[in-house]
Amino acid sequence: MSAKAYKRILLKLSGEQLAGKYDFGVDPEIAAYLAKEISQVVDMGCEVVVIAGGGNMVRGAEIAGNGIRRVTADQMGMLSGLINCMAITDIFEYNNLKTRCLSNIYAQQLAESYSYRLAEKHLQKKRVVVVAGGTARPYVTHDTAAVSFALELDCEVVLKATKYDGVYDKDPAKFKDAVKLDKATFSDALNKSAIKVMDKAAIGLAMEQQKPIIVFDVMTPGSLAKIARGKIVGTLIH
Repeated sequence: MSAKAYKRILLKLSGEQLAGKYDFGVDPEIAAYLAKEISQVVDMGCEVVVIAGGGNMVRGAEIAGNGIRRVTADQMGMLSGLINCMAITDIFEYNNLKTRCLSNIYAQQLAESYSYRLAEKHLQKKRVVVVAGGTARPYVTHDTAAVSFALELDCEVVLKATKYDGVYDKDPAKFKDAVKLDKATFSDALNKSAIKVMDKAAIGLAMEQQKPIIVFDVMTPGSLAKIARGKIVGTLIH
């Protein structure tokens, strides 16, 4: 077993990442790739919690209106996250990664109902725990849910997977002279509009509880394992 820096981590994935080459739904190749990356971490003895958003199908804040209430729209977004979590659970298991999907939405026919004690039991048995449905409350994003569950389940760090290799001082897609930051403060993430990591509620909760966040590109092979070993990857928000 390799040396590791973290005993338990939380990986936040976006729906867009899971869609991969498709405009909608889940790309099985992306999920299979993630299974192999997470397997490396599990083999090191590190426990893994996964939160997956639902932006590849429904974004609650965007579809609200024209007769759809915001509460209903957010519930639809939660269901999108559940669909993603069901898909990656199957694909992870198919790739020999022991995984359990726990849902905060009452959906006993689809997934086990989330509870702290059940999640702990699965993690102690070296199973990846995929938490579906966010917090099951409207007006709360999957990013905020990620920080909340990292706190509840004693994860030492929140790993925010993005399409970039970290946080930049300005949008690297628009500015060629954008500079990558190895570290940034919670205050920077909250107050500097150019630094976009998570929504303010998520950053505020992390800052209040001093829960570090690492922003990185999960599609760079081996990056997840490097982080688990304590190597500098992406940008540390602390």
